Parts: sequence; structure tokens; C-alpha cells
Amino acid sequence: MIDYKSAGVDVTAGYKAVELMKEHTKKTFDKNVLGGIGSFGGFYDISGQTGNVLVAGTDGVGTKLKYAFIMDKHDTIGIDCVAMCVNDVVCHGAKPLIFLDYIAIPKLEPQKVATIVKGVSDGCIQAGCALIGGETAEMPGFYNQNEYDIAGFCVGIVNKDKIINGSKIAANDILIGLESSGFHSNGYSLVRKIFGEKKSDLEKLLPGFKKPLWEVLLEPTKIYVKTILKLIEKINVLGIAHITGGGFIENIPRIFPKGIGAKVELKSYEVPQIFKVIQKAGEITDESIYNTFNMGIGMVICVNKNDADKTLSELKTLGEKAHIIGQTVKGEGLKLI
Repeated sequence: MIDYKSAGVDVTAGYKAVELMKEHTKKTFDKNVLGGIGSFGGFYDISGQTGNVLVAGTDGVGTKLKYAFIMDKHDTIGIDCVAMCVNDVVCHGAKPLIFLDYIAIPKLEPQKVATIVKGVSDGCIQAGCALIGGETAEMPGFYNQNEYDIAGFCVGIVNKDKIINGSKIAANDILIGLESSGFHSNGYSLVRKIFGEKKSDLEKLLPGFKKPLWEVLLEPTKIYVKTILKLIEKINVLGIAHITGGGFIENIPRIFPKGIGAKVELKSYEVPQIFKVIQKAGEITDESIYNTFNMGIGMVICVNKNDADKTLSELKTLGEKAHIIGQTVKGEGLKLI
């Protein structure tokens, strides 16, 4: 049996690191930092007479980059970078405004960098935000030849009275999952351990698939920004969780107030075949795989049960494939049933 820790990623250590960081980050706070009201972005109050709050997020693409290096395909990695940031920011009802990227590369290759940035630009267009600058750092001898790293930073804006933070979520509210485009940009250390890094293997067509494995693995992360911003104009959305590292089990409970947990029905939607393949190949337990991957659901929206049907209808109109995947309950954490 293979899990994320055996693939080199200790999620528990990550949680501990965050706790240790908090004592240092809090020293920098001023009266405008709104701590404790959001889980997917950082809040800075610039309200004054406008009533607005800035919501910021930063992230990278992770080891998904390895497959971009192997296949020498760099045009969609930038979309992943943007998606990981803007999908966090929009969880709080904020409209992404600006984006900055950072690329570190051993030797500056103008065409490669331009291709990467084209992907960033494509992602920003999808999210409706402006790519206003960035940094390309040439670092010879630091990265292996033909490798690089990329990270992004996004700032969005939301009216203070319209912040979505999960505080009004109660028992018996409904969880609606929006389908993902694949693995997105999480869990690739485990993906690489199971599928490997041989180009010849990546070029194979798995049974039941219409495109080679590498195309499946490099499918860009879905950007949900425009869908969410249009949805919250019509629906009273109580909470939104971006399903990233930590899967269902870590991310969904992040939006709940104290005393509220959830149960998710594993058979409430059809899990994409690629997740079934990797679970079987790695002999991964349900608990472990739902704590690592998005399992075909990239965003989870929480609404009152009376709004569930209308929400599904609106999402369908917006071109999303969505499913009721569970509901909130009294308690703590998340239970898979």
C-alpha cells in the first residue's frame, strides 16, 4: 500500500510547520489585518468609506512540473499557477484583481519563459484578473538543466459585508461539488511514485482512455472564478472550499464553524477513471486517497437545503457539472460514507 507520506510528503509535518509559523506572522499584523475570518486567503481591511477588503493568496504548481519537464510541454503550467491562487481567493467571494508571477530558471531561455508566461496570461484571462508584473530569476547551478520553478500571487477584493467565511453554516446544510478537470496541481509526488517518470510510460494509452497518460496528468487546473462570482449574485452561498492538498478530509472542514462537521457520500457522483486507476495501482485506502486528491471535485459549495435545487440549476446554466455530495452535521471533521 502506498500513501502520500511514503511518496515523500508528510502532511502532518506541514500542519505543524503552519502552527510554528503563526507566532512569527502575528508579529507583523496591524489593525487592518483581519485574522481568523478566512481559511483560503489573507484579509486586509481597506474599507474606509468603500467597505472593501483585500483578499490575497499565493501558491505554486508543485511537482506536477516534473511531467512538464519530461514532456517538454510548458504552455499550460502557467494556468495551473494562476488557478491555485485565484481559486483560493474566490472562496471568500472576492474578485481577483491582480496577479504576479515568479519564475526561477537555471538558464534564461526566452522562448520557454514566454511560453510559460503565455499560460499565466491565459489563466488570468480565465479568472478575469490583470497580470501586472513578475520576476524571472536566472539561477545557474541551482536547478537541474531544463528545470524551473514557478509561483504566483493574487490579490482580490470583496465588500466587507459580503465576505464568505462559513460562519453561518449549520447542521443539515447541503454540500455541492463542482467537477474538477483531473488531478489539478496536488498530489503529484504520489502520482509520480505510482506512474513513474519514464517518457515511454507516459506516452502510453491506458485502457479506456482517449489520450496518452501524459496529457491526462498535465491537464490544467480548472479555474472556477467566473462561475463562483456569478453564482453568489443569485445564491446565498454559506461557504466555499477549494479542494487542494489534503483532499476532501482537510479542506471541506476548513470552512465550518466550531461544532459542525460533515458526511460525504462516496457514491454521490462518478469518480473519474484516473483516480480509480491510481487507487488500484497503489492499493490506496479510501481514507488516504480522499485525504490526498480532489477525487474529481475541485470546489465544494455549502448552501442551505432550501437553496440546493436552485444552486444546481444555476451551476448547470453556468456550464458546470455539479453534484450534491453530502451535508453538514453536528460534530467535528468529515466522515466518508
